[in-house]
Amino acid sequence: MHIEFWGATSTVTGSKYLVRTDRRRVLIDCGMFQGVKALRLKNRAPFPVGPADLDAVVLTHAHLDHSGMLPALVKAGFKGPVYCTPPTRDLLHILLRDAGRIQEEDAAYANRKGYSRHHPAEPLYTEEDAVFALERLRPVRLGEDIAVGDITMSLHTAGHIIGAAGVHVVADGKSAYFSGDVGRPHDPLLPPPAPPPPADVLVCESTYGDRLHPEDPAAVLRGIVDETMARGGVLLIPSFAVGRAQTLLYHLHQINNQRGGLRIPVYVNSPMATSATEIFLRHPEAHRLDPDACRAAFGEAVFVGTVDDSKALSRRRGPMVIVSASGMLTGGRVLHHLKALGPDPQHTILLCGYQAAGTRGARLLAGERTIKIHGHQVPIRARVEQVGGLSAHADRDELTAWVASAAAPPGRVMIVHGEPQAADAFRAHLADSLGLSAFVAETGEAIEVGG
Repeated sequence: MHIEFWGATSTVTGSKYLVRTDRRRVLIDCGMFQGVKALRLKNRAPFPVGPADLDAVVLTHAHLDHSGMLPALVKAGFKGPVYCTPPTRDLLHILLRDAGRIQEEDAAYANRKGYSRHHPAEPLYTEEDAVFALERLRPVRLGEDIAVGDITMSLHTAGHIIGAAGVHVVADGKSAYFSGDVGRPHDPLLPPPAPPPPADVLVCESTYGDRLHPEDPAAVLRGIVDETMARGGVLLIPSFAVGRAQTLLYHLHQINNQRGGLRIPVYVNSPMATSATEIFLRHPEAHRLDPDACRAAFGEAVFVGTVDDSKALSRRRGPMVIVSASGMLTGGRVLHHLKALGPDPQHTILLCGYQAAGTRGARLLAGERTIKIHGHQVPIRARVEQVGGLSAHADRDELTAWVASAAAPPGRVMIVHGEPQAADAFRAHLADSLGLSAFVAETGEAIEVGG
């Protein structure tokens, strides 16, 4: 059995790993590259192996950096099954259709404005392509064996977002475990990641491999909420629609409970976040909250539906909290709120978690106070704050404890899904603290499992 690394090397996007034997080829994740232009251009490159030659795809979870190229793969000729957990299937019906629609809208806008180098500009795939790809999905339960010729696989709880899983692969008498994105052991909503099964090779993410999360993000969040409400301002929280938005709603519900009668209006302006929240209600087996607690945590917010309602919300002023996608300010309804609220120092923009290089979120954190939105330079005079500890990724010590929880240490660890500094720091930390043989995977690298 061999593993080839096609993505999420020296970056946190584009996860793709090929498992191959003499008879079968399985792709673990089919992620989209996001962030700076040099990364996004990789999405236009041909797949390193012909899609028609793949026997199956297994997805660890629904985030686009792990699933977003699936419609392009199917469009290019892949005809096999795509295995994932039931919550991941439900999320993909939201995320991939939305991604296809955005691709179409971006291409149409580029053609109207004439700024694309390609004439005409073409989307990577359309919403129709995404719908066609969704027909390939085959949901499987955690722990259920998936047989693809001489390869046997199973999915195991990873935390991170609802439905996320690691993938255990066995072939030729050897085994590998792909961590996917590893969640946190004490997440308020999601179960802790299951210990990795014994494996000859552990392919492990390292997003926060060089950092530790703050111990009490809820207290920091409450302080920022209270300060902004005291000014009569709006707290704008750009948020990932899947996972982060639901965690924020849980914490904001707890803050409102602590405030007693002085409850803060909370608005969720993201159709995708609305749909993702409904999946929590649909899959109680996949998270920590019982049905009553789930309804209470998510039932207090006002979910904004129509475009007209979204425009009306942009004209309103505080005190209130708006949670809106996207989390790195790369697109979506949040940009309209940023354009309306950013120039006023009464308001606060709260960035939560990782901001990839090249995104508006990263530029705000770096101190830039003029941000281009919809072709216009917008001055940012609102307070820009950041809260750590709300990330759905385990930090360095949590990742290390998770690796150490395996019944037997892995023969080798291949570090992926991290910026170069984070990946190499985590490699060194695993070697020093656990005595493991760890390596940072390189793009195009191929290893023999057990070799």
